[in-house]
Order: sequence, then C-alpha cells, then structure tokens
Amino acid sequence: MARATLILTILCTLLLVGSCSNPASDKPKAVTSEAAPVSSAPPAASSEKYLIKPDSSKIEFDASKVTGTHHGSFEKFSGVIDYNGQPEKSHVKITIETSSVQTDDPGLTKHLQTPDFFDVAKYPEATFESTEIKPGGDKGASHTVTGNLQLHGVTKSITFPATIAFTAGAITVQSTFAINRKDFGINYAGAADNLIRDEVVLKLNVRGVK
Repeated sequence: MARATLILTILCTLLLVGSCSNPASDKPKAVTSEAAPVSSAPPAASSEKYLIKPDSSKIEFDASKVTGTHHGSFEKFSGVIDYNGQPEKSHVKITIETSSVQTDDPGLTKHLQTPDFFDVAKYPEATFESTEIKPGGDKGASHTVTGNLQLHGVTKSITFPATIAFTAGAITVQSTFAINRKDFGINYAGAADNLIRDEVVLKLNVRGVK
C-alpha cells in the first residue's frame, strides 16, 4: 500500500511539473525598446513585391499559466515584402486582424478578445513593420530582424532572430521567440491560484509569394 502511494505521488509530481513548464524558457527573447523611425521613402523601383496571405503563412503563439499552456493563432492577416535583391535591403509590413484570434479553448478565445487582453473592439488591428534586417542571428538563425510592433495601442521596437530563405517566386521567414505581453499594456494577471505568465512565444512561418 505504501509503495502504491509513493508511486502515485511521484506520478502526480511529474504531471504537475510538466503542466507548469514554461514554453518560453528555452526560446530566444525579443529585445524590446522604444519605437524606431520608419523610412518614409517609397520602395526602390527595382524591388519586387511578395504578398503575405493566411493561405500560405501562419502566425501562431503559445501562452502559459501556472497550470499549463494554450496554443493560439491569428486567422486573418495580410502583408507585403518589398524584396530588393537581398534580405538586408528589403522591407516587410504585416497587418493582423486581432478579432481573428483562435485558441484551443473557445472560452479563452472569447476572453482574449475582451479588454483584459487584446480589446479587439478598441484595437482591431496589430501591425509589424521592419526597420532593419541584419545577417546572422541567435541559435543558428540566418538574420536578425528589427521592427515596430503596434499591439494593444502600444508601439515598441522589437528585435528577434529569423531564418530567411529566397527561392524563385517565394520568400520564407521562420522565427520562434518570446515577448513580454506587459510591454504592450496587456497586464491581466489571471486567477490568484492560476497566474498567467508574462512571456508569450510567437511562432512565425511567413511565406511571401509574387
């Protein structure tokens, strides 16, 4: 009987530790700072436009609390990559419809749309516009991208690693990194016995096509 109780205790402990793991703990952390100036110059005449659409791209996230993790995504977004011969000379802009958020829990999906989180009625869009792309990046990424993220009425410059690849007719951008939601005024703490973690993991799998 004592042995069975011990085994049960060990199993419960392992389950609790697994459910409490932080998905952001081993991910690169985005560097957040004040918004950077964005060039007002039009794209170079030689640049090529690659369109970003949901049918060939994904913008996903993992958010966690003390008891576990939820997976989510945005279903409606659009953007364009102005490609000027190499990533370092290119420019990307994406607009996301915040009301298109979806998660693995219908109740959570509705809650994320409220003023506790995205407040989609007041802030129907989130945008990202690059300001600099450099070669080389953390954990083997091909590049480091910096740009202004406007979310929840707050605009900040974020810097994160990304792997950028060019093929005939398409450009792909893949990146996984963590950001702090409180940097953008999303401060809802959750229940006292089930606190929400500050860091959210963003997963970008973006494909621009002509």
